[in-house]
Amino acid sequence: MADLQAQQDKTAARADELRDRIQHLTAALAKTEARLANLVTTWKVIAELAPASGQPAPPETNTAHQAIVNTFDQHPDQEFRAHEPHERLGMPTDEASVDITRSRLGRLTRQGFLTQPGRGRYQKRT
Repeated sequence: MADLQAQQDKTAARADELRDRIQHLTAALAKTEARLANLVTTWKVIAELAPASGQPAPPETNTAHQAIVNTFDQHPDQEFRAHEPHERLGMPTDEASVDITRSRLGRLTRQGFLTQPGRGRYQKRT
Protein backbone atom coordinates (compact mmCIF):
# COMPACT_ATOMS: atom_id res chain seq x y z
CA MET A 1 0.00 0.00 0.00
CA ALA A 2 2.85 2.41 0.80
CA ASP A 3 4.36 1.66 -2.62
CA LEU A 4 1.09 2.60 -4.31
CA GLN A 5 0.95 5.86 -2.33
CA ALA A 6 4.53 6.66 -3.32
CA GLN A 7 3.72 6.09 -6.99
CA GLN A 8 0.63 8.28 -6.71
CA ASP A 9 2.62 11.09 -5.05
CA LYS A 10 5.37 10.84 -7.65
CA THR A 11 2.84 10.93 -10.51
CA ALA A 12 0.96 13.87 -8.98
CA ALA A 13 4.23 15.79 -8.63
CA ARG A 14 5.09 15.03 -12.26
CA ALA A 15 1.63 16.22 -13.37
CA ASP A 16 2.13 19.50 -11.47
CA GLU A 17 5.54 19.91 -13.05
CA LEU A 18 4.08 19.37 -16.53
CA ARG A 19 1.25 21.83 -15.89
CA ASP A 20 3.81 24.47 -14.91
CA ARG A 21 5.79 23.80 -18.09
CA ILE A 22 2.62 24.02 -20.21
CA GLN A 23 1.72 27.34 -18.59
CA HIS A 24 5.22 28.68 -19.26
CA LEU A 25 5.22 27.44 -22.85
CA THR A 26 1.74 28.87 -23.49
CA ALA A 27 2.90 32.29 -22.32
CA ALA A 28 6.05 32.05 -24.43
CA LEU A 29 4.01 31.00 -27.47
CA ALA A 30 1.63 33.95 -27.09
CA LYS A 31 4.57 36.34 -26.82
CA THR A 32 6.26 34.80 -29.87
CA GLU A 33 3.06 34.89 -31.94
CA ALA A 34 2.57 38.56 -31.09
CA ARG A 35 6.16 39.28 -32.16
CA LEU A 36 5.60 37.33 -35.38
CA ALA A 37 2.45 39.35 -36.12
CA ASN A 38 4.43 42.57 -35.62
CA LEU A 39 7.17 41.35 -37.95
CA VAL A 40 4.64 40.34 -40.62
CA THR A 41 3.02 43.77 -40.38
CA THR A 42 6.40 45.50 -40.57
CA TRP A 43 7.39 43.41 -43.58
CA LYS A 44 4.14 44.26 -45.40
CA VAL A 45 4.43 47.97 -44.67
CA ILE A 46 8.04 48.05 -45.86
CA ALA A 47 7.14 46.07 -48.99
CA GLU A 48 4.35 48.53 -49.77
CA LEU A 49 6.59 51.56 -49.27
CA ALA A 50 9.69 50.26 -51.05
CA PRO A 51 9.06 47.50 -53.60
CA ALA A 52 11.99 45.13 -54.09
CA SER A 53 12.44 46.09 -57.76
CA GLY A 54 13.00 49.73 -56.89
CA GLN A 55 10.15 50.65 -59.22
CA PRO A 56 6.89 52.06 -57.93
CA ALA A 57 4.40 49.33 -57.24
CA PRO A 58 1.54 49.22 -59.72
CA PRO A 59 -1.71 50.40 -58.22
CA GLU A 60 -3.80 47.53 -56.96
CA THR A 61 -7.54 47.80 -57.23
CA ASN A 62 -8.48 45.08 -54.77
CA THR A 63 -6.04 45.33 -51.88
CA ALA A 64 -6.86 44.51 -48.28
CA HIS A 65 -6.73 48.26 -47.59
CA GLN A 66 -9.33 48.89 -50.29
CA ALA A 67 -11.56 46.09 -49.00
CA ILE A 68 -11.44 47.65 -45.53
CA VAL A 69 -12.24 51.13 -46.90
CA ASN A 70 -15.13 49.64 -48.88
CA THR A 71 -16.52 48.14 -45.68
CA PHE A 72 -16.40 51.55 -44.01
CA ASP A 73 -17.93 53.17 -47.13
CA GLN A 74 -20.91 50.82 -46.85
CA HIS A 75 -21.46 51.85 -43.21
CA PRO A 76 -20.19 55.45 -42.94
CA ASP A 77 -21.86 56.22 -39.60
CA GLN A 78 -20.85 53.00 -37.85
CA GLU A 79 -17.86 52.60 -35.57
CA PHE A 80 -15.87 49.38 -35.97
CA ARG A 81 -13.36 47.54 -33.84
CA ALA A 82 -10.47 45.85 -35.66
CA HIS A 83 -12.06 42.39 -35.74
CA GLU A 84 -15.40 43.55 -37.20
CA PRO A 85 -14.20 44.21 -40.78
CA HIS A 86 -12.70 40.70 -40.67
CA GLU A 87 -16.07 39.21 -39.88
CA ARG A 88 -17.81 41.23 -42.62
CA LEU A 89 -15.15 40.36 -45.21
CA GLY A 90 -14.90 36.69 -44.26
CA MET A 91 -11.23 37.05 -43.34
CA PRO A 92 -9.53 34.90 -40.68
CA THR A 93 -10.19 36.18 -37.16
CA ASP A 94 -7.07 34.82 -35.45
CA GLU A 95 -5.14 37.33 -33.37
CA ALA A 96 -2.25 37.68 -35.83
CA SER A 97 -4.60 38.52 -38.73
CA VAL A 98 -6.55 41.00 -36.62
CA ASP A 99 -3.26 42.64 -35.55
CA ILE A 100 -2.39 43.16 -39.22
CA THR A 101 -5.80 44.74 -39.80
CA ARG A 102 -5.31 46.92 -36.72
CA SER A 103 -2.09 48.17 -38.31
CA ARG A 104 -3.90 48.82 -41.59
CA LEU A 105 -6.64 50.73 -39.75
CA GLY A 106 -3.96 52.89 -38.12
CA ARG A 107 -2.41 53.59 -41.49
CA LEU A 108 -5.79 54.48 -43.02
CA THR A 109 -6.42 56.79 -40.06
CA ARG A 110 -3.06 58.53 -40.57
CA GLN A 111 -3.83 58.89 -44.28
CA GLY A 112 -7.14 60.57 -43.48
CA PHE A 113 -9.56 57.91 -44.72
CA LEU A 114 -10.75 57.02 -41.22
CA THR A 115 -11.11 58.69 -37.84
CA GLN A 116 -10.63 57.17 -34.42
CA PRO A 117 -13.57 58.35 -32.28
CA GLY A 118 -12.47 56.22 -29.33
CA ARG A 119 -9.71 53.87 -28.27
CA GLY A 120 -9.72 50.87 -30.60
CA ARG A 121 -12.67 52.19 -32.62
CA TYR A 122 -12.54 53.37 -36.21
CA GLN A 123 -15.05 55.19 -38.40
CA LYS A 124 -15.25 56.57 -41.92
CA ARG A 125 -14.11 60.19 -42.09
CA THR A 126 -17.02 62.35 -43.20
